Amino acid sequence: MKLVIVESPSKAKTIEKYLGDNYTVLSSIGHICELPKSESKAINIENDFKPCYEVIKGKEKIIFQLKESVKKAEIVYLATDPDREGEAIAWHLKEILNIKTPKRIVFNEITKEKVEDAIKNPREIDDNLKIAQEARRVLDRLFGYTLSALIWKKVRYGLSAGRVQSPALRILMEREREREKFKSTPFWIIQGKIRNKDGKIFEVSGVGEFLKYGDAKTVLDIGVPSWWIVGEIKKTKRSRKAKQPFITSTLQQQSNSRLSYSPANTMRIAQKLYEEGFITYMRTDSTRMSDLAHESIKLVIENSFGKDLYEKKEHTDKKKNIQDAHEAIRPTDMTKITAGRNEEEKKIYQLIWKRTIASQMVDAESLTTNIKLNPKVIKNENIILVLKGSQITKMGWLEVDQDSCDSENILPEIQKFDEFECIELNQIDKHTEPPNRYSEAGLVKELEKRGIGRPSTYAATIKTLTDRMYVEKKDRTLIPTDTGNVVSSFVEKYFKEYIADIFTANMEDDLDKIAIGEKKYKDILTKFYYPFFDSVDKKKDIEKLTTLGKAPSNFRCPICNSGMNIKLSKIGTFMSCGRFPDCNGARTKEGEEIKEEKIGKICPQCKKGDLIKKMGRFGVFCACNNYPKCKYIEQDKETKESAKTGIECPVCKKAEIIERKGKFGAFYGCNAYPGCKFTMRAKPTSKKCSICNSLMMEGTKTIPERCCDKTCPMHRPDKLTKMKR
Repeated sequence: MKLVIVESPSKAKTIEKYLGDNYTVLSSIGHICELPKSESKAINIENDFKPCYEVIKGKEKIIFQLKESVKKAEIVYLATDPDREGEAIAWHLKEILNIKTPKRIVFNEITKEKVEDAIKNPREIDDNLKIAQEARRVLDRLFGYTLSALIWKKVRYGLSAGRVQSPALRILMEREREREKFKSTPFWIIQGKIRNKDGKIFEVSGVGEFLKYGDAKTVLDIGVPSWWIVGEIKKTKRSRKAKQPFITSTLQQQSNSRLSYSPANTMRIAQKLYEEGFITYMRTDSTRMSDLAHESIKLVIENSFGKDLYEKKEHTDKKKNIQDAHEAIRPTDMTKITAGRNEEEKKIYQLIWKRTIASQMVDAESLTTNIKLNPKVIKNENIILVLKGSQITKMGWLEVDQDSCDSENILPEIQKFDEFECIELNQIDKHTEPPNRYSEAGLVKELEKRGIGRPSTYAATIKTLTDRMYVEKKDRTLIPTDTGNVVSSFVEKYFKEYIADIFTANMEDDLDKIAIGEKKYKDILTKFYYPFFDSVDKKKDIEKLTTLGKAPSNFRCPICNSGMNIKLSKIGTFMSCGRFPDCNGARTKEGEEIKEEKIGKICPQCKKGDLIKKMGRFGVFCACNNYPKCKYIEQDKETKESAKTGIECPVCKKAEIIERKGKFGAFYGCNAYPGCKFTMRAKPTSKKCSICNSLMMEGTKTIPERCCDKTCPMHRPDKLTKMKR
């Protein structure tokens, strides 16, 4: 038996179709090892920054099954993803499964031809790629552990900083500060309608002196009713080149702009398409395509759009450190116009297919016409109306990607000195707008432009910022929160050099040089860590950031009328009495009084304070009004009642299961916590599994119920079907 190990079950199923009965394909279901959460256990700094991996909790059963299969196999192939992370997973599999001579195989697309070719041409695990990934993980941990620990002490517990996360947050905050400083100024434009002698109506706009007048009355008097004469006619031909095939960042940007998919969602969908064999590997920064791909594209264009529309283009990128071993993201079969198992996958596939085909087509051509009109009565060349037209004269690559077409405004034949009657002319008052906030696509583009992070990190970076509540998404726009503002301001003030563009970009270059063997792991980490640690250590004695400054003087404490301070809570900033904790007066950041609503109960812990309702990160709760002297809290009665499910806990059989809210959303757990720690992700249905007698939980439209016990086949109905067969 020959054994092939991959990291994804979907990938295993696809590869299994292409290999014969002599091969067994198994999945590790992602990483099997990870650095511990504890800094002291994760990295042995004194021993040349040696990482100390441990088996991920819950992976013991998978590892046991893989070990048993390895013992029976005559050859073991490690077919993890063709990047640094995939190389690291392959190395971990080799070490944990004790595979003495594994054969490493890679393929950028999961097709029969490529998989068979990889099997014929195995290689050894690339130590440089593995070490480069290791260096990235260790650097991120050292940066995060060291700086986050200081932020916990000086700002608030639970906050964090990151090597890529913090520069990304800084970019968002820089734009936010630009918006705050921006002073809007009024301006106005003139728009109107004119009619030719045939009665056809056209829209026009004013330029030149029109924009300089403080009062538009004179100009408007000229225009309505009045005749205007065509002066200058300017026609300009314009060519639009097709864009290069997708790389990771441009796919994320286009998907966000056209489909409103987040970068994380885009990568999840693209991963599925890759594993199902529909597209090439989706983590790449190379725009190169193979000769076979070019030939296939040529046939599609000539057969579907015409021979005159094909034009071979060798796309190259002048950016340094491109991983050219990968190709651009493209379909594996160019003749397949649509692919995917659901609507999301089909939409992403269509984006990729259109972009790939269009990249090898001739330029699109258009003709723009600018016609200047002057008033017939007043001889003033500075008073001008402009009539604009546009027309696509050659579709070119737009034949395949018509969503990229600009709207046309085709004008009839117009000659110099033709006359038009002005039938409407209006002044429209406007104000200059501050620079727009970044969208997810815009932030990805900016990070790539500045060399911060790599294609595989963008989605995770943005997800971290939203999960940490440093930014919130509103109508596809990323808006920094009060918490994000405080964290970014703190890091910018004390560690500006470590989140600067040049520092972060140079660090990425160093990691790339480790991958190609030009630099050493120990040298890079030593150069970074000791100066960074000293910098953090010197800040140990800085004053704790308990307040963010004085509140506006017009806001006084609602209880004692003292001045107020701005403070940071888990859900944002608020105003607190300057005499806290002697006085608990508080206001929202808008200035409204925060009243303590007593629930009529004495605190059961200190026996002195009254329990009051408070609003927290996960909703309403009750707490002692003697906080911080007494830190007793309990769930609000109304929240507690609405959270009840009426279903008995299957573990302790004493308490009931209730709905709870945590960092990653709602979940269901035993009400006797921490005495009983039973939890389940989805809502229980009160029915018992016919196989293992465990609780059933709500599933999907196709599978309404699943077993809450992951070891039971009813948790995975596809396994149950195979078992019954």
